[in-house]
Amino acid sequence: MKFAIASDHRGVQVKSRLKDLLTRMGYEVHDYGPEDADASVDYPDYAAKVAKDVSNGTIDRGILICGTGIGMCITANKFPGVRAADCHDDLTAEMSRRHNNANIMCLSADLLSDNVVNRMVEIWAKTEFEGGRHARRVEKIKQIEAENRS
Repeated sequence: MKFAIASDHRGVQVKSRLKDLLTRMGYEVHDYGPEDADASVDYPDYAAKVAKDVSNGTIDRGILICGTGIGMCITANKFPGVRAADCHDDLTAEMSRRHNNANIMCLSADLLSDNVVNRMVEIWAKTEFEGGRHARRVEKIKQIEAENRS
């Protein structure tokens, strides 16, 4: 499975740590930047890079990190086929995959401990989509998206 990971300047250290974690778990990881935590950058630029490649299918899943995860999540969800979830604990990480088939996980660099983030990413990466009644609901999301494209 191919993962893309990106952050804004506030998430650079978390991104680096998660890149190593995912690699140790056996995943192919592509780092979309930035590298420098000292240079202020705009989160939409980095969210768009990951979301574009998840949307077009060249990347299977993405992880985005900013101060709260909210801005990254809003930006990523502008792309067709992207189901980004701002996760903040084990349950939201698991259920975003199990019930919503989320393909991008958004995380806070400022509000979550390293241990919590690591555990959430492990859960999210390993959790499969449950399908069943949830597949019907994800299909409805896709229909709504298609009906509202400009």
